[in-house]
Parts: sequence; C-alpha cells; structure tokens
Amino acid sequence: MLYEAKTDAPYKFITADSRECNGECAFVVDWYSEKFTADAIERGVTHILRAADLKTQFDTQIPVIGITGTKGKTTVAALIYSILLDLGYKAAMQGTRGFFINNRKVAPKHLTTPMLLDNYARLEQAINEGCDFFITEVSSHAIAQGRLEGIDFALKIHTNITADHFDFHHTFEEYRRVKNSFFADQTLKLINKDDPNVEFNYANARTYAIESSATFKLAAYSQNRSLSGVIAHGDENALFNAELIGKFNLYNIVAAVAAVKLITDKPLETICECVENFGGVCGRMEIVSQKPLVIVDFAHTPDSIAQALAALEPQKCVVVFGAGGDRDKTKRPLMGKAAAHGAVRLFITNDNPRNEDPLVIIEEIRAGCANHPDLHIEPDRTTAIRSALASLAGDEILVILGKGDEETQTIGAAVLPYSDKQTVLTLLKELECCEK
Repeated sequence: MLYEAKTDAPYKFITADSRECNGECAFVVDWYSEKFTADAIERGVTHILRAADLKTQFDTQIPVIGITGTKGKTTVAALIYSILLDLGYKAAMQGTRGFFINNRKVAPKHLTTPMLLDNYARLEQAINEGCDFFITEVSSHAIAQGRLEGIDFALKIHTNITADHFDFHHTFEEYRRVKNSFFADQTLKLINKDDPNVEFNYANARTYAIESSATFKLAAYSQNRSLSGVIAHGDENALFNAELIGKFNLYNIVAAVAAVKLITDKPLETICECVENFGGVCGRMEIVSQKPLVIVDFAHTPDSIAQALAALEPQKCVVVFGAGGDRDKTKRPLMGKAAAHGAVRLFITNDNPRNEDPLVIIEEIRAGCANHPDLHIEPDRTTAIRSALASLAGDEILVILGKGDEETQTIGAAVLPYSDKQTVLTLLKELECCEK
C-alpha cells in the first residue's frame, strides 16, 4: 500500500511493495520485503527506508499498549479498549478482529499484527483522529519478524505461553524464547505471575495473578454462567462483574483492569465498574443459542481446548472441532486427547484444511482420541454441526471449537464463505421447521 510522504521528503510516496515502486517512491525494507529490494531499485527507487527512518515520516507519539501471549490477546485487547472508551478516552485497537478507532471498524481482519509500515501508518492515523491510546495484539511472528521495530511502548502485557505455532518456530523452546524477548527491555510491563513459562526483565515490571502474590491480585472470585471477583491493588479493593465464563477470563479481566490502572491511574473501583459493560468478543466462548445451549470458541490448541471445556464443567459437552492444514501437525493428536477428555460425544471435522488432505488431518486428530466411546467423523463442517445438534439429549450442550468468528473456510485454493455462528442459527431454524 502506498502512503504519502511528508512534504519535505525527497520522494512523494512510501511503500513496502516493490510492485508499486517508481522514481517517486521510497521503499521500506522489512523482514518480508527485503528480498524484493533489487526489484524496487530496478523500478526506479532511489531511497531505501528502515524502521528508524519511519519515525521521521510518521507521527508515533501516542501511548502504545502491546499484548502478547498464546491465548487471551484478543479478549484483553478488546476489554482494555472497551474500558478506555467507557472512561471517556479515545482509543484505537488492532488485532485478530481488525483495526478499530473509537468504536468504528476501520480495516477488516488480516494479520494479528500488521507489517512494519502499516503499523507506523496506523499509529499516525489514530493520532490524527484524536486517540489517547493505541492498543495492539502482538503475535510471535510479529516479534520474530520485527514488525514493531522502533515503536515505543507505554506498556507491554503478557497473558500466557503454551505450545503453538511450531510450523513457524519449530520448537516450544524457540517459541517461548521469542515471546519472552518482548519483555527483555525496561519498558513498563504487566506479567502473569502464575505462568511458569514467562521470563522477563524485572525493571519496571508489575504482575497480576490468581494463585500467586502479585501487584494486582484476584483476592476472591466466583464463576458459573458469569464471573465476579475482587481485585486488590495496594490499598485499593474493587469488585467486578462480567458476562463471561471460564477461569481463563478471570485472568483476562485482571490483566485488562490492571493495564487500564497503570496507564490512566483512575480509581480501581471506577475501572472495575466498566467491566460489566463488556459483552465479550465474537467467537470467544460466544453463546449463539440458549435452547439448546450452543457455544462457539476459537480454541485451536490442546491447552485452549482443555481450558474451554474445563470452563463448562460439570455440563455435558458435545464437541465439534478440527485442525487447520499447513500448520503445526504435532498438536493434532494432542487436540484430540484434550477434546476427548472433556466431551461426552466428539465430531471431528474440517477446519481450514488448506492444501492438505482433510482425511489425513482428521486421522492425525483421531490418533489422540481413538478410544473415545462416542466418536464421529464427518469432514463436512456443516454436516458435522447438523449431526451434533440432532444428537443433543437431556442437558447436553454443543461446543464448536477452532474457527471462532472466522467468516471463511479454506479448502485447497478455494476460500469459501462460512461462519460457525451463522451455520448454527440456520440449522436450528431447519430443525425447528422439521419438528413442526
């Protein structure tokens, strides 16, 4: 994408796409674009820019809050954003769900963390629209590829580190190292003290926890169909109520409340009062039907599947799930094992098989749950959900995992319109008509 340069620059436009280059462009070299530098020069580019140069071309003087972790990034980012808006601040947020400014969606979902040039341009856009804060999810890919190089953070937040993205990082040790490298400097940081996998620079570190002593401690809580609790911080104690479920969301709430406290210094009670206004994130433990109870969640790792189902105990869960193609294969049997542990009935199906054989993916998942007494294989995701809905009996609930609020299904080269939520609503109407 072309961006206009400052008026005093010796070029008119800035881009990281060599195909857009001509004699009026400066070319931004980042982890991805570097291999196209020769092509950019051939097209007439005379100025090569790196991260340090972008600070002279874009206004980035806004407090930036970055959130990284295997799980929780999207919910923590969205809750911080929601609380800040409720407190009267203007804010921008980018991540898995897209780019938002002051409750307006500016760009659709693409990468969790955009490429280097886009990050600088979005910071300036947020500033131009009067934002007080900029919130960004930070993926492990973004850290490894330097997509946030040169950007100053007002606060860095750690949620948790569990196994994921071995297709890119190859080992858990490397994945963990990359995640922890985000917290190696002296930036103000907020760390989940209950996570055994985190390592960080103690300078300017604050902590939050449920089990451990911490700067922000969840002193008491209850969970059922909603959450409530008391957060203690120094001499302050404040009660929150949230229409969310699951112990993992207790961590997300404490992280978000603590973050807002650190960046605004508003009374803890005032911040906690705003939590009740947060309706959750689409596709994250989202209730799409009450009768029958159907929940859609983005869980796509062994740990996140286990946590999602544990959050629903002691209810009897019928589970529909799959695993993405062209991604980490080692987690597939572990996903099957996690699902089998928490489900009374399992339906293994497609979840973006991409360029892999869907049946091979399914067999790799089945290796971890082959002994489950009520296991069903159905590659077509819509058919699997229909069968699961029809199978519900008594007080059983349906939990559909993996895709969350995604609106497409990638099979081979085809990217097809598809939504778990919409599929459920359509099928429920069909079943209701059949019953009548």
